Amino acid sequence: MDFHTRLQAQTVAERDYLLAAPLIELALQGRLALDGYLAFLGQAYHHVKHTVPLLMACGARLPERLEWLREAIGEYIEEEYGHQEWILDDIRACGGDAEAVRRATPNLPTELMVSYVYDRINRGNPVGFFGMVQVLEGTSVVVASRAVTALQASLKLPPQAFSYLTSHGSLDLEHIELFKGLMNRLEEGEDQAAVIHTAKVVYRLYGDMFRSLSLSV
Repeated sequence: MDFHTRLQAQTVAERDYLLAAPLIELALQGRLALDGYLAFLGQAYHHVKHTVPLLMACGARLPERLEWLREAIGEYIEEEYGHQEWILDDIRACGGDAEAVRRATPNLPTELMVSYVYDRINRGNPVGFFGMVQVLEGTSVVVASRAVTALQASLKLPPQAFSYLTSHGSLDLEHIELFKGLMNRLEEGEDQAAVIHTAKVVYRLYGDMFRSLSLSV
């Protein structure tokens, strides 16, 4: 069994915990109210704005034996730069206050998730960062496109209100193929263990982020 397949198999329980979050279920059913969608976008902004800094931190701490992975991180940075601004544009298209979101303090699970990954990079094995990639990109592929279809029908919002989810549904399909290839090149057991452990923790914290949001239908 290759490592990417093993990563999926060993994180099933944590992935199921995330996908069972009420907000995700409501979104996929087309029953999520506008305030719930705006609440999600607000928290998404506060973790997505750290994507590039986290990539940079990871790349800086990788050992020379993983130079090929540092090169891939450079490509990720180019593709991920500025995506948090897409989220603020979506908030504006929904009639929300994007600048208030920019100034806001994230919910505790969001802050803990970001802080945990910084800590894994700086104090543990930096390769563990890719456990977060597994969670965020894998979830986008599973949920984003379906959620957009359901939410557009129920909320009657313009396509401009869904640019973040729409782009990540298709973009992350390409990223997942790249991610598979990268993970299957990891040969050291300690690197593989770091990715699995981080993915398990981030699935839990990301699930808690969704559960921290107030919902109405």
